[in-house]
Amino acid sequence: MSDEIDYDFTPDQWETLKALRVPVLKVSRLGQFVLADLVALGLATMSDDRPAITPKGRKALIRGSSRLWDVAA
Repeated sequence: MSDEIDYDFTPDQWETLKALRVPVLKVSRLGQFVLADLVALGLATMSDDRPAITPKGRKALIRGSSRLWDVAA
């Protein structure tokens, strides 16, 4: 049995999740709402008012990246 979940992210959620791979100092107002969604899903976290990607978020990003290949082609 697998506990993996496929996420159907919006483009803004994908971009925010990808951006969290590197340290972020500030998040735009729009990004705050998207970030709140990612935090609620357990894919991101806030530490000292800075967002960070979680291990679960990294897995979702890696698993979903193959679906993005069709969009880029």
